[in-house]
Amino acid sequence: MNIVRRLGASPRQRGSMTGQTCPDLFELDNGDFAVIGTEATAELEPSLPVDASRGDHERIVIVSRETLLRAKVDIPDA
Repeated sequence: MNIVRRLGASPRQRGSMTGQTCPDLFELDNGDFAVIGTEATAELEPSLPVDASRGDHERIVIVSRETLLRAKVDIPDA
């Protein structure tokens, strides 16, 4: 599995002075997506809807609104 491309603007383009340690979204060569975000599993898991669940290998991460909105243009419809 490899990263094919970044979705949206880079952290530096979104205003990060160092261009590091910021939320990011990537498309993988198998069609899946990878997310760099702030780990928030313990905080958010209790408020998941009753029809949502998380496997032991999964984490809930927060990605800033700006990061996701700026990636929208690069997210394929299908």
